[in-house]
Amino acid sequence: MVNAMEAAIIRDAELHIETRDDPTPGSTELLVAVHAAGLNAADLVQRAGFYPAPAGSPPDIPGMELAGEVVAVGSQVTLFAPGDRVMGVVGGGAQATMALIDEAHALRIPPSMPWPEAGGFPEAFTTAFDALFTRGALTMGERVLISGAAGGVGTAAVQLAAAAGATVVATVRDEARRADVAELGANVAIGPESVAEHGPYDVVLELVGAPSLTSVLPHMATEGRAVVIGVGAGSKVELNLFQLMMPRIRIGGATLRARTRTEKANVARAVTRHVLPLLEAGRIRVPVCDTYPLADAATAYERFGTGKKFGKVVLVNGA
Repeated sequence: MVNAMEAAIIRDAELHIETRDDPTPGSTELLVAVHAAGLNAADLVQRAGFYPAPAGSPPDIPGMELAGEVVAVGSQVTLFAPGDRVMGVVGGGAQATMALIDEAHALRIPPSMPWPEAGGFPEAFTTAFDALFTRGALTMGERVLISGAAGGVGTAAVQLAAAAGATVVATVRDEARRADVAELGANVAIGPESVAEHGPYDVVLELVGAPSLTSVLPHMATEGRAVVIGVGAGSKVELNLFQLMMPRIRIGGATLRARTRTEKANVARAVTRHVLPLLEAGRIRVPVCDTYPLADAATAYERFGTGKKFGKVVLVNGA
């Protein structure tokens, strides 16, 4: 007999809670009883019909990150067993009581980590680590600007950059949140209008979008690198190419969702090696702004969309 789960379903650009059959794990997959699932901007875009899930992921169940307990494994799984606590990034389907994750993409949850924090960890810290260090090649002693630093990825990036010995400048539009971001390790938390006063920047992690990027380009250091991972304020820019040519500035971007299984596995291994030890040692943490039960997913989406968050909005199921 097939067991039934509850899931958030996107239909006609709205969220509904429905019952579905539990998914069946493939040969390298884990079936996870989801205890927490963080919300991300991509979820709101998917709900609006503009960011479909990649092939192989549920087309109408959103959710790109989860934390939970393994309840069943595929025939070729060797790294995990039923009862293990895992978290990780998925292509979709996390906002349900049951979900699948490839064992190569799963991370072990530290024993003392609460479920809401675990549910808000994977996408934020994986994205931040990949953008800062793999794409941005940030090194000790460099100066990094993190735009829009009060959200999930921003708070993760501030902590990771500080732990790596970088000088961290964070822009936070909400003045009331600047002290919170500074407590995470930012050397200075400023309004976006003040970026010119704190450069030049070796690395820019762009979480806001077009107007933020164009405002900082004149204040980048020679051989500076800008990595774009957020475009909520706009995606189209007009550039003076001399600003790139003379100081040899590089602009790139990154997303995680559409990468291959191997590419995602490589990122997960890097996070396991470099980030999880910081988490286990208490040097980084996951600020959780608000939690909502799965039944109130629509309300959680509205809360996410209002902005002025410090950290993650997380859906929780049970204990």
